[in-house]
Amino acid sequence: MRLSSMISAVDLHACGEPGRVIVGGVLDVPGRTMFEKMKYFESQADDLRKRMLREPRGYPAANCNLILPPTQPEADAGFIIMEQVEYPAMSGTNTICVTTALLETGMLPMREPTTDLVLEAPAGLIRVRARCANGKVTSVTFRNVPAFAAHLDTPIEVPHLGTVTVDVGWGGMFYVIADAEPFGLRLTPDEGREIVRIGEMIKTAAQEQLKVEHPTIPGIGITIAQLSGPPSRPDADRKNAVVVSTGMLDWDRPATWTGAIDRSPCGTGTCAKMATLHAKGQLALGQDFRHEGILGTVFTGRLIEETIVGDRPALVPTLTGCAWITGFAQYVVDPDDPFPNGFTVGDIWGC
Repeated sequence: MRLSSMISAVDLHACGEPGRVIVGGVLDVPGRTMFEKMKYFESQADDLRKRMLREPRGYPAANCNLILPPTQPEADAGFIIMEQVEYPAMSGTNTICVTTALLETGMLPMREPTTDLVLEAPAGLIRVRARCANGKVTSVTFRNVPAFAAHLDTPIEVPHLGTVTVDVGWGGMFYVIADAEPFGLRLTPDEGREIVRIGEMIKTAAQEQLKVEHPTIPGIGITIAQLSGPPSRPDADRKNAVVVSTGMLDWDRPATWTGAIDRSPCGTGTCAKMATLHAKGQLALGQDFRHEGILGTVFTGRLIEETIVGDRPALVPTLTGCAWITGFAQYVVDPDDPFPNGFTVGDIWGC
């Protein structure tokens, strides 16, 4: 059998959101920081992301992470996050999946009842505390990069929808956040197609109309939308559905727009939402914020201290969730395969 490019991976999900973790088969790449390594993959080695996330090895809601040696001596491991249309600087669900994979496979030593470690994401160092019992990671709490509000209660004009009032928050990615109730949405799985259509339209309009700039990370703008509503379970504070793009968008055919809904309550999205709530005086420091996702699962966030990012006031959030390993796999490329880096088809990808 003539196979090449063998990759070893652990498949997991964090409260519903899939997060494949590549643990072998890919060597280190140039870069003085994890951010520079991410940019190298983006510009020089994007075939790996395509191969792992497109069909036949992936699907629209899939995410992938690559474990790399850290560039900072304080970190135990580094990782690059790969999604369908971008390389995010930070991701909460992927951090939870990476931590679980590293500890439950023995790549890093597990200590019960808690294991502390430091991960290096492209956005910076992420301090993690994993609660562990009987060889299992039962929960992961990480100290995220500082979060802040960039726009509050700002009207934008969305073709086909009219005037929509939005917030924009940074929690590791820039989220445009709108209330779901004016659109008659309860944020349930059966509304998936409409959630995606509305979320993508709001995101595209926000990208065109709102200036957003991170004080210390250049070239990052709004890339993701969040619809927010009241919770459906009594122990949650809010509910959300985050929409990730999977294809090209056409204003003339909005009914055909496609995307993938984050199956989890979304880690960086929860941090961005907390930052906007705090800016409005609706969430205090040290107050737990239980955020429900579209499947009814919950992440618990908390703003623990004030800080500064560049010249901008910001807040340090923590987030707690858990992940489960679903399988182990080795992915290969047959030299005769006509689609070595996968493919997309317009029925589900919107290409």
